[in-house]
Amino acid sequence: MEDSSSKHTATSSTHYFSIFTNYPLISAFTAFAIAQFIKLFTSWYLLYRERRWDLKQLLGSGGMPSSHSATVTALAVAIGLQEGFGGSHFAIALILASVVMYDATGVRLHAGRQAEVLNQIVFELPAEHPLAESRPLRELLGHTPPQVIAGGMLGTVTAVTGYLFTRIATS
Repeated sequence: MEDSSSKHTATSSTHYFSIFTNYPLISAFTAFAIAQFIKLFTSWYLLYRERRWDLKQLLGSGGMPSSHSATVTALAVAIGLQEGFGGSHFAIALILASVVMYDATGVRLHAGRQAEVLNQIVFELPAEHPLAESRPLRELLGHTPPQVIAGGMLGTVTAVTGYLFTRIATS
């Protein structure tokens, strides 16, 4: 006869490792990684034109496609596919995705454009001005609508592909 403490321990340890089989979470992380990898190729123009890699663009925000949009879209679609598109979990994920994507093309995009203008103003200041030696502001903060749309499409494809693979693997 199995005692309850060993049964509880087995269930608890299995519970901790279930994160590695969490399809929505895996879809979100995979979409993020793919989007960041794609940025290697979409930033080739810097290497070609300026003969340098811009690692900030690869690791930071901004660029094509939007990894934030890919991540939240993959999460929302995966939750919808797994639990149904009429449930509250999907509703939460959809609202989260909408806010993130709206913010990327709104506030963050315009803040980045303002940073460009401010950096140019500071660059043109005379050397004796107290702000002339200030560190430049980050300019790649947001995304253009095509970058967000591409990220959303990538997230959708990633989630659907993952769903199909899990269906094949479990059948």
